[in-house]
Amino acid sequence: MKHLISLSLTCVMLLAHASAHASDMTERIKPCEACHGDQGRAGPDGYYPRLAGKPAGYLFNQMQNFSQGRRHYTMMRRMMDPLSAEYQRDMAHYFASLQVPYLPPSTRGVSLNSTQMARGKQLALQGDAALQIPACNSCHGENLMGNTAHVPSLLGLPSAYLGAQLSAWSLGERSTVAPDCMGEIAKRLTASDAAAVTGWLAAQHVPTQKNSLQATRLAPKTRCGSAPELQGAPQ
Repeated sequence: MKHLISLSLTCVMLLAHASAHASDMTERIKPCEACHGDQGRAGPDGYYPRLAGKPAGYLFNQMQNFSQGRRHYTMMRRMMDPLSAEYQRDMAHYFASLQVPYLPPSTRGVSLNSTQMARGKQLALQGDAALQIPACNSCHGENLMGNTAHVPSLLGLPSAYLGAQLSAWSLGERSTVAPDCMGEIAKRLTASDAAAVTGWLAAQHVPTQKNSLQATRLAPKTRCGSAPELQGAPQ
């Protein structure tokens, strides 16, 4: 805990210094790299996610969510507090422009049998109509590599991170502008289903295709305030 507090204070001071003195974006993002890895490739511990190549709108929304208390993580809140929305948007666009190689898929800490992996694949690609759980690829792109300017990739992320985010949504510790589609979906997932789908996603290789800039299809009755353009997506 003391280490995290010390790291948080150091990053805040570095960001404040960068904000005051640096116009070069590579200097501005150095505090982010302390946790999120070189060029935002992802942290080594499986908890801090990749930032590179994610949609700029999504990254900006998350910075705003931290700033405005919809996401609860003290370190990120402290880092975002001194930054203007314009500064956050510039950072988001910079990270979105970085096309750096993904780390290989990791199944560290994942122990799923073939039945659980099959269930995870079903949830990711087909969903579960009986439980009102849409397929992940209905919003996150056919190849799960992101969809439109506001929806991120689900591949290339460790299961520990994915599971932590589903848990945070389910418990109300993470939210976004209403209607919060992921908050609603996370609450419908059982613990076993959450483990299955995050384990399956983490085990997948990242495809060579880039994320889609066009909406593909949206599950019926799903409304996402953070990605309003999905409402016009064809079924």
